[in-house]
Amino acid sequence: MIRTNVLLLVFFAAFAPAYAAPCTKATAECTEWVKLGGQAQGLVYRTYSLDAKNDRVTRALIVVHGQGRDADNYFRTALAATFLAGAFEDTIVIAPRFASNSGTGCRDTLAPNEVNWSCSGDSWRSGGVSISNKELTSYDFMDEILRHLSRKEIFPNLKAIVLTGHSAGGQYVTRYEMANLVHDKLGVPITYVVANPSSYAYLDSDRPGGANNEMRAFGDARNCTTFDNWPYGLKSRIGYTGKITDDQLKQQLAARPTTYLLGELDILPLAGFDSSCPAMAQGPTRLARGQTFAAYVNAKYKAQHKAVVVPLCGHNARCMYTAEVALPILFPKL
Repeated sequence: MIRTNVLLLVFFAAFAPAYAAPCTKATAECTEWVKLGGQAQGLVYRTYSLDAKNDRVTRALIVVHGQGRDADNYFRTALAATFLAGAFEDTIVIAPRFASNSGTGCRDTLAPNEVNWSCSGDSWRSGGVSISNKELTSYDFMDEILRHLSRKEIFPNLKAIVLTGHSAGGQYVTRYEMANLVHDKLGVPITYVVANPSSYAYLDSDRPGGANNEMRAFGDARNCTTFDNWPYGLKSRIGYTGKITDDQLKQQLAARPTTYLLGELDILPLAGFDSSCPAMAQGPTRLARGQTFAAYVNAKYKAQHKAVVVPLCGHNARCMYTAEVALPILFPKL
């Protein structure tokens, strides 16, 4: 009997599927190129291949970097969170890079055919057009990542996707959440986690103000003429969002599950804080802006978004994403 059991174990071991271990270093072997049409391509860090069948993966976590475009550091932060959640075996972690080499400001080293995104303004973080390929926007890149994940022949057991970004990445995610056209077409539910952005895209001309910080029509439009222009509002949109109606953006924002992760100590004008007049119209600090925006879309547009304040965290992605309160949001139970 013992001999029979041993033989059975050997037999099953020989024919059991061999699973690749997760790639857990922010080095070249953990990167992959995502084709974006023609010769254009975008770089991602990932724990598992996007093109090798993996039936163990049941969830995906996509993390978008801040204005420093340091996808490698954000990948490390995401790995730390995944470790704390005990989720390496069933979670694919992805950190895309929005590289920029403008010749004047940003000087990222670009690989052959790597898409080049604008360094100035809010281009890559608000669905703007690429410098190197006028047919591509930064939201097209995320669309393609999501399409890769939704392929049943590669990830047959994928049940949930969480898309998050911190700081400038939080701006990317809050606007992508309201604008993307793939959310309902993938067959896999997506939730959005927006962490500490400097600004949001308001759906109308209301802004917080007065002694009680109530929402009302913005009273300084004469002096702050761009307060309602994209990416702070819905006017003058270009790029990916330019072809979407105001009503559709409003409906999509309200309908899609979103959590705003806000640092309790993110109350100082540091780390790229947007102090322009259209941003200041949304509140004095990142914490205040996030709490106000969440309350606004819930009250006026009947959204069911959540605002979660992360204790003792300022404007720091590692603190935010590895906090105990954040882990069940980033790695929801399936």
